Amino acid sequence: MVETNLIVTAALVLAVLILIGKTVVIVPQNMTYIVERLGKYYNTQTAGLQFVIPFIDRIAYRVSLKESAIDIPSQSAITKDNISLTIDGVLYIKVMEPYKASYGIDNYVYAVIQLAQTSMRSEIGKLDLDKTFEERDSLNIKIIHAINQASAAWGVQVMRYEIKDINPPASVLDAMEKQMRAEREKRASILDSEGKRQAAINIAEGDKQATVLAAEAEREQQVLKAEGEARSIELVAEAKAKALTMIGQAAATSEGQAAVLLDLATEAIAAKKAIARESTVVLMDNDKSSAGNTVAEALGVVAAIQKSGTLS
Repeated sequence: MVETNLIVTAALVLAVLILIGKTVVIVPQNMTYIVERLGKYYNTQTAGLQFVIPFIDRIAYRVSLKESAIDIPSQSAITKDNISLTIDGVLYIKVMEPYKASYGIDNYVYAVIQLAQTSMRSEIGKLDLDKTFEERDSLNIKIIHAINQASAAWGVQVMRYEIKDINPPASVLDAMEKQMRAEREKRASILDSEGKRQAAINIAEGDKQATVLAAEAEREQQVLKAEGEARSIELVAEAKAKALTMIGQAAATSEGQAAVLLDLATEAIAAKKAIARESTVVLMDNDKSSAGNTVAEALGVVAAIQKSGTLS
């Protein structure tokens, strides 16, 4: 009898423990449980200690609130200029409303992937090939906007979308390579011509500066030469002035006057002889002896000058 009671008691305790285990629910962080009661939505349980009624309530959906990364498979898309591209990407989504994510659509991950692919094809069709490479960031933003408009009813929000690879056909790649090579050669040619032009400008500037410096040097030389000549003229004038002063002082005496007169007479006779040598007219002298005749003429001129001075 005692053993039977112990078994019953143990069974009851075990049943109670199982019942408690089914009643108490611990929801992990960044998770949400969707609870249904008798097959109908009852409530949304967030992280922490929660309770359900066994056999009546059940956890229908366990929804993660973390941001998830989803690979978008490669797909073909045709650009505005009819170039076929192969594009793939990665999508980052987050469940914002667990109720809509659970009941609004059967599989929101699959739906977002399909929506991302169709949005990608639509946006690529609006751009030329060159623009698809240049406007990748703008393309990502447009795709995010298009997906979020449709996924709002599913309680899902796209946080980011990144295009991983854009692969054009091999023929297009070859043409792009040739174009880029031509552009590089063009830029190299322009840089080379710019370098030559700058070098020519530098040489011309150097020649100009050399010419200016040479002109300035010549001008300074001419100034110095002119200053030297002016100084020389001043010195000659000063010497003549001193000589005239000395002559004037000497002329104040009778001996000085006689010396001046004798010098003038000598110069006059010398001028006469010079004229006789250079002229075709023959000047006849009474006496052929040059030395004595010259002295006599000089003394005669002096006497005449003195006589005229005495008479006056």
